[in-house]
Amino acid sequence: MRTDLFDFELPDGAIALHPAAPRDSARLLIVKPVGGSCARDDADLAEKTVRDLPDLLQPGDALVFNNTRVIPAALSGIRNRAGTEAKVDFNLTKRVSANSWRAFARPAKRLEPGDRVHFGHGGESCYLGTLDATVSAKLDAGEVELSFDLSGAFLDEAIAAVGVMPLPPYIALKRPARDTDVKDYQTIYAAKDGAVAAPTAGLHFTDELLAALDKRGVSRHFVTLHVGAGTFLPVKVDDTAEHVMHSEWGTVSAETADALNAVRARGGRIVAVGTTSLRLLESAARDDRTIAPWTGDTAIFITPGYRFKAVDLLMTNFHLPRSTLFMLVSAFSGLGTMRAAYGHAIHSGYRFYSYGDASLLFPAEAS
Repeated sequence: MRTDLFDFELPDGAIALHPAAPRDSARLLIVKPVGGSCARDDADLAEKTVRDLPDLLQPGDALVFNNTRVIPAALSGIRNRAGTEAKVDFNLTKRVSANSWRAFARPAKRLEPGDRVHFGHGGESCYLGTLDATVSAKLDAGEVELSFDLSGAFLDEAIAAVGVMPLPPYIALKRPARDTDVKDYQTIYAAKDGAVAAPTAGLHFTDELLAALDKRGVSRHFVTLHVGAGTFLPVKVDDTAEHVMHSEWGTVSAETADALNAVRARGGRIVAVGTTSLRLLESAARDDRTIAPWTGDTAIFITPGYRFKAVDLLMTNFHLPRSTLFMLVSAFSGLGTMRAAYGHAIHSGYRFYSYGDASLLFPAEAS
């Protein structure tokens, strides 16, 4: 499909720089396709808040959360080459081995394979205040591979000491990271270290909201997808068929797969909290719409025409123009539906992106 079909005008002021307080006070736009809305801009819309979610779901429904934990993956380093130094910023993207990470570098033109990079020499990191790496490869689109001098848990400890929370570029370019971001840019149920970006739909949940969902009879289930920085990349090709997705590691346990299959067998709906949960569940889904235990890298790229097998409803934030995530929601609810929903959201002052408001999407097949 043409990439420009997924473009729209977004005012700069619509980008949320801070989360709603409390988290579940964020606005929630209910989006239902109407007849023919795949071809024309039309949708059935209702305005709620996130704390209304229990009343919008039915007893027996199941919420699926991504329990990945964001690591402090933004690092500032000094490149040393034959005694010449230059400052380079890095955002870790994916772990390659016990001592190696891929990372986006800014500016990448200052780096060549074999360069040494020094982090944390101000004394804030462990091991005598040093964390050093070698540029082992220079990849495409500003990405490099770093081989660190430390490995395993020792490397994790050092990164935690010298790194900061990797805010999305559309926030980081407008304000510096703050101490509050360490908590704000993390879900309250995060458990598995490895993400370099938050599963942002989950940022809206509070202990009080989870308790209300329990009381409603909505079950909770967890999968793990370590979100990569590729989630922020716009699609630069003219045709979606030419776009190459970054892969991300994830796992669906046998316990979770069995529980979700039982939910659907009883007539309950599977509600993905965030596009990361949805992408992982769809990676694990069988043709008969059951979910299998699954572990591995997924580079699933969902565009209109995809037939969903695992997910009945999707809760998600508002996404970038021309992004793979806007393409995904357009596949789920219909491109015309999402054009109408996003037009309404912009006109009504909804807050976009990671710290922004949320939507609850119904599938186009239900229309």
